[in-house]
Amino acid sequence: MFQSFAVTARPEQGPPRLADLRGEMGKEGLDGFLIPRADAHQGEYVAPRDERLSWLTGFTGSAGFCAALRDTAGVFIDGRYRTQVKAQVAAEFTPVPWPETGLSAWLKEQLPDGGKVGFDPWLHAAGQISSAQKELNGSGIELLRSDNLVDRVWPDQPDPPMNPVKAHPIEFAGEAAASKITRLADDLRQSGCTAAVITLPDSIMWLLNIRGSDIGYNPVAHGFAILHADGRVDLFMEAQKLAGLDDHLGNQVQVHKPQAFLDAVAELEGTVQVDLGTLPQAVADVLGDKMLDQGDPCALPKARKNPAEIAGSAEAHLRDAVAVIETLCWLDAQVPGTLSEVQVVTRLEEHRRRDNALQDISFDTIAGTGPNGAIMHYRVTEETDSRLENGHLLVLDSGGQYLDGTTDITRTIAIGDVGDEEKACFTRVLKGMIGMSMLRWPVGLAGRDIECIARAPLWAAGQDFNHGVGHGVGAYLSVHEGPQRLSKVSHVPLEPGMILSNEPGYYREGAFGIRIENLVVVQEAPALPGGDDERAMLNWRTLTYVPIDRRLIVVDMLTQEERAWLNAYHRDVAEKVRPRLGGDAQLWLDAATAPI
Repeated sequence: MFQSFAVTARPEQGPPRLADLRGEMGKEGLDGFLIPRADAHQGEYVAPRDERLSWLTGFTGSAGFCAALRDTAGVFIDGRYRTQVKAQVAAEFTPVPWPETGLSAWLKEQLPDGGKVGFDPWLHAAGQISSAQKELNGSGIELLRSDNLVDRVWPDQPDPPMNPVKAHPIEFAGEAAASKITRLADDLRQSGCTAAVITLPDSIMWLLNIRGSDIGYNPVAHGFAILHADGRVDLFMEAQKLAGLDDHLGNQVQVHKPQAFLDAVAELEGTVQVDLGTLPQAVADVLGDKMLDQGDPCALPKARKNPAEIAGSAEAHLRDAVAVIETLCWLDAQVPGTLSEVQVVTRLEEHRRRDNALQDISFDTIAGTGPNGAIMHYRVTEETDSRLENGHLLVLDSGGQYLDGTTDITRTIAIGDVGDEEKACFTRVLKGMIGMSMLRWPVGLAGRDIECIARAPLWAAGQDFNHGVGHGVGAYLSVHEGPQRLSKVSHVPLEPGMILSNEPGYYREGAFGIRIENLVVVQEAPALPGGDDERAMLNWRTLTYVPIDRRLIVVDMLTQEERAWLNAYHRDVAEKVRPRLGGDAQLWLDAATAPI
């Protein structure tokens, strides 16, 4: 199994670990210490060695941080994790709603007479520290660079990952690494920069057409890079990871030990392009006034998938659909109350593993039945494993990492006889998902400009959900990829080739959860009769083809246009996927895609 169901953190472990940390704070004369989720590369996902937040607090979410003070410890979590955190942290830790409550405001309240708060400069982005320092100005609270105090008290901290790196074939990458390097180096020269510092692992993987396995479910390797305007790349990565890749990397790429990274940064001259949102403060300290905050040079080129990447993703989704449909067919044949969440996860992975192109799953499969479905990022363990009982909704959110693409799909499934309230809520979520799928919009709009389309049916009923409508997705890279998002806070214009999720949901704590998710790719929209000739428009091409549970739809709540979209979608599912299925699954699909 790619997925483990072991319990990785327990609430009762937190208090003694917090006491040890406070002992180290006392030795250093600190009133507090900050513990982020991030690692030195500032990506969303981290290796076991860098699971400091989880180790200390018990909270296992993919975003958040802890501010440990002498008498209190706040765990800052966003809307996705406010149910989850309650079960994972001990009473010594106080959940803090974030970003509604910012770190600086909380520190001012907790330390009214001022104080010294330490932080590891490798684990905090320069932009974060700069903003916090400005907000704390005049409060008497100092943010001080420090050794990592959690590492001091973590006796069995895992070693850094040293997994081998492999070349990513050009048939899937669609563009040679040398071409990418030259193209981005030209951009640096045009912007007046001599170099760019790259710390995000997925950016380095994309630029050099390589993939790794240093982080679970993400085909990336830890390293740093400097892209020079003359077309050279300095790669700071352990040589043992890169064995056999000399010919692939070529003469443009020079490999150095990671320990040489800061010295190389210090030697850079001229203006250096950085992304202050991800650049570690430790690197910013060395660069000083050489920095020009223009973003990671790989971010937008990586987000704009080329034809080979889009074709690979589309094919990966069709093969992935086979695994999901076969699992749903099997699931529907079971008697309510006889299956557990772990059994569903295991069966789905078994179906995915039949594909030789599968390298890993793309995240821990979320299989939340009944009340567990209301935990947005629920991870089933041996202790939480629950039965799928009659009347439950099952939220099944999963994905695969294939050589030709990354998938992410959510379906909400009826277990037995489901109540009318659940069906009404499901239909509102479906209406939002269909509304987004049908949308056309003018070139230049960002995710924040259109994400309300997916929320409107819920808003009309006084309901909403506490996560974004969609995130970017990589091409056999991270399942969460920036900078594109369907989010209230996303200012990045959507462009052709960007792959995003479309996943509205609804969650009622202690009762049920609902989410429906397809992946979609931005494309140029065809002109319409009577439309403005000069007004370029964009729309979506759907990549995911798996039936939506018709048993949960209140048909009278759908407009004729929404019904037409759903019936057309189900026709496409049957046409594209049915020939790939076995007999039983074909019969199941015929019923699941019948028109409404």
